[in-house]
Amino acid sequence: MNRTTPQTGIHATAAPKAVGHYPHARRVGDLLFLSGIGPRDPSSDAIPGNVYGDDGALIAYDIAAQTRVVFANVRAVLEASGARWEDLVDVTVYLTDMARDFKTYNAIWAEYFPDPASAPCRTTLGIDALPTKIAIELKCVAAVKE
Repeated sequence: MNRTTPQTGIHATAAPKAVGHYPHARRVGDLLFLSGIGPRDPSSDAIPGNVYGDDGALIAYDIAAQTRVVFANVRAVLEASGARWEDLVDVTVYLTDMARDFKTYNAIWAEYFPDPASAPCRTTLGIDALPTKIAIELKCVAAVKE
């Protein structure tokens, strides 16, 4: 079940639960603001491609798998909000290892947005860490009509 009222939080049941006390998205007028969306599996909460040591420490991850799942999760939130993938106008991407992961991430971005003229604006930032053991997170804005 998806719940939405004007200017209140949107919770998408097809997306993983938020890791904090916030909605998946909030619509204000014709703009839809998505909270940071990560690559956790909606049904199991697992992070695709992560490999852990016996002590629970992360020892390897698959940025391609995480990128594809984060895109699927963004799409789920958009659809629960009455928006489409094509409605994205601005995306901020957070990568925990820019040098290692940007090339792979950028190639997958081009698969999902093959025409740069119709792709959303994008900013990609390299950061030290995210709240969970994920390598990528997206913060998105979409323009939607009634």
